[in-house]
Amino acid sequence: MKRATIRDVAEKAGVSISTVSRVLNNPEAVTEEKGKKVLEVIEELGYSPNALARGLIHKRTKTLGVLVPDVSNIYAAGVLRGMEDAARERGLNLIICNTDLKRERMTEYLHILSEKQVDGIIYTSEPVFPDVYEAFQRLKLPVVLASTHSLEYPLPSVKIHDEQAAYEATQYLIKQGHTEIGMISGPLSDPIAGLPRLQGYMRAILEQNWHYHFEQTVEYGHYRYEDGFEAMERLHRKYPQLTAVFCASDEMALGVISYLAQQGMSVPHDVSVVGFDNTRIAHICLPKLTTVSQPLHDIGYCTVQKMEELLEHGEVKELRTYLPHQLVIRDSVRSLV
Repeated sequence: MKRATIRDVAEKAGVSISTVSRVLNNPEAVTEEKGKKVLEVIEELGYSPNALARGLIHKRTKTLGVLVPDVSNIYAAGVLRGMEDAARERGLNLIICNTDLKRERMTEYLHILSEKQVDGIIYTSEPVFPDVYEAFQRLKLPVVLASTHSLEYPLPSVKIHDEQAAYEATQYLIKQGHTEIGMISGPLSDPIAGLPRLQGYMRAILEQNWHYHFEQTVEYGHYRYEDGFEAMERLHRKYPQLTAVFCASDEMALGVISYLAQQGMSVPHDVSVVGFDNTRIAHICLPKLTTVSQPLHDIGYCTVQKMEELLEHGEVKELRTYLPHQLVIRDSVRSLV
């Protein structure tokens, strides 16, 4: 049996599609007699309005598209949970799109989201390069950034101060008496988390007037466990005297701990380790990981709040929101003082 549409209801009730939508979304704008007639037809036909039908008057489908570079990442899961909680409270639905860090997949998803007539797009974690911004402009949809920002373009965003957080984490190691501190960094090509966290580490070291050669004390990876393991192998080979390592993510830190264990070295007795993000693995691993805590849930939640503000008012009061971070002290750092 064919499912009834809003057009079927309008034709049988002898009204316009807009009138049916008003009955469903704004009944006080319709006369009592006309509203009663439409509701009788809806019941008779068994019509169940979808999001597009409900949104005809307000031009809203109550749906947001979310572009995520890697949904399997533990960090992404925490941010998405915050988005989901905020969306449910507001009667919104999310369409999650895993881009897998591939530009062609992102382009394909943007086309799909446009066809789905989403109200707006949340773009997470990745930088906004000129071609990405141009793609957003062509869609003519509101865009809010989560766990990333753009200093070049006026896009609302929610994240933390990565450079300052990395600086404080490195400072903590220095205060614990460590003078030989390496870093497992994200890619230099990543201006969102890679470069700022490296700069925070370097600022803390340079303040000590130590004669560091950063090409010796820093290795790079893409934030995953295997990247941390492999980068620590390279770092340990060229910088064997290190006593502490600051990692650009918790997964990297876990890879570092695993590599050291494979070499018969213990954390923190032989080498201290600090992570970044405070994902679930930080308090599951042994030893429990000292790490920079990002408010993952709050980042996701506030991003949806900002999107709703943008949709309701056409602008936001605060373009770039920076949420507070904190260093969570656990068991992976040994004091040398």
